[in-house]
Amino acid sequence: MALLGKGVLAIWNGIKPEAEGDFVAWHVREHIPERVGLPGFLRGRRYVALDGHPKYFNFYETASAADLSSAAYQARLNAPTDWTRQVVAHFLDTSRTICDVAWSTGLGEGGFIEAISFETALAPDALASNLRAQLNAARAAAPGIVGVHLLQGQTQAGQSQTAERALRGGPDKVAAWILLIEGSEPESLRKLRAEAGSNSELERHGAARAISRGLYALQFALTKTEIANSQ
Repeated sequence: MALLGKGVLAIWNGIKPEAEGDFVAWHVREHIPERVGLPGFLRGRRYVALDGHPKYFNFYETASAADLSSAAYQARLNAPTDWTRQVVAHFLDTSRTICDVAWSTGLGEGGFIEAISFETALAPDALASNLRAQLNAARAAAPGIVGVHLLQGQTQAGQSQTAERALRGGPDKVAAWILLIEGSEPESLRKLRAEAGSNSELERHGAARAISRGLYALQFALTKTEIANSQ
């Protein structure tokens, strides 16, 4: 389906092997419910890599990108729980980007997603138009592709020092642009990767410089409505 809002926080991270079980439990039992419960947050999802690096990709959909710089969210970042302190200190290779949704299309949700980050020399509107035409045509021809979403990173946003950022021990990477392609099966995404969604095709339509991509399987998703209904 199309993304639920106009903002996205996109995060890639690895985790030290000795902390992986704790990370998975923390994400499901505390961290994603805590975040999705904040004002403006609509849904959180976590994926694990079938290929690609780092191992985990997760993202939060928000009503707008401004919700990711709100006072309520900043307060949470500056008051990490004991469990958060314990887990986040073991993060590796973290990339964290506040994004505006350039466009989003789809019907239903897929259990798999290809997450692609890249830069471009094109103007944002030209890039968005080029990729939308290319990938909407590819989605229409491939029933296994259920959604395509283009995100423009706010590369200067979200870079202030917070108590939670300090736990990671170094600066986070950021992505200029992120393309998310959802599918009902990994084979559909791999086929698109080799054809209309190949690096060469993306470059032909405006993506350039250090295209990085990985295929991920959904592990957990939670919406604001589900939290409300559980109370």
